[in-house]
Amino acid sequence: MTQAKNGDTVRINYTGRLADGTQFDSSGSEPLQFKLGEGQVIPGLETHVEGMEVGARSTVTVPADAAYGPHRPEAVMTVDRARVPDNINVDIGTRLQAKTSEGRPMQVTVVGVDDASVKLDGNHPLAGKDLVFDVELVEIVQAA
Repeated sequence: MTQAKNGDTVRINYTGRLADGTQFDSSGSEPLQFKLGEGQVIPGLETHVEGMEVGARSTVTVPADAAYGPHRPEAVMTVDRARVPDNINVDIGTRLQAKTSEGRPMQVTVVGVDDASVKLDGNHPLAGKDLVFDVELVEIVQAA
C-alpha cells in the first residue's frame, strides 16, 4: 500500500484533545486537506501523518514544542485599563486583536482585568500544552 510522503497532498480525519481529554478541535464532517512538508499544520502532526497508509488510524501525542511551542511569559503584558476603549469587552477569555510595536496585528487573550489594568496574553491558546490527536488518513489526493 502507498504511504504518505513529503510533497503529497493528503486528507485526514482527526480529533484533537488536551492531555485531560478535553476536545479542542476536529475535522468535523469534511476531512482536512494539506500538503506534507509545507508547514500547513503543526509540525508534530505533519511528521506523524508522513508514512501512514490510506485507511490507517492512530493516536499521537504531540509535545508542546512540536505543536504551538512553549508558553512565553514575555508575550503576557499588562496595559492601563484607560487604553482600552469602553466599548471593548474585556471579560477573561475574550480574544482581541492588538498591534505590535511595529504596527502588525496580533491576537491576544484577556487573562486578567481590574479597575486599573487589563492583562493580555499574546501566546497561542494552546501554547505550552501537549496535544493528543486521533488521526485517520482518508486519502492521498495527489502524490509528489
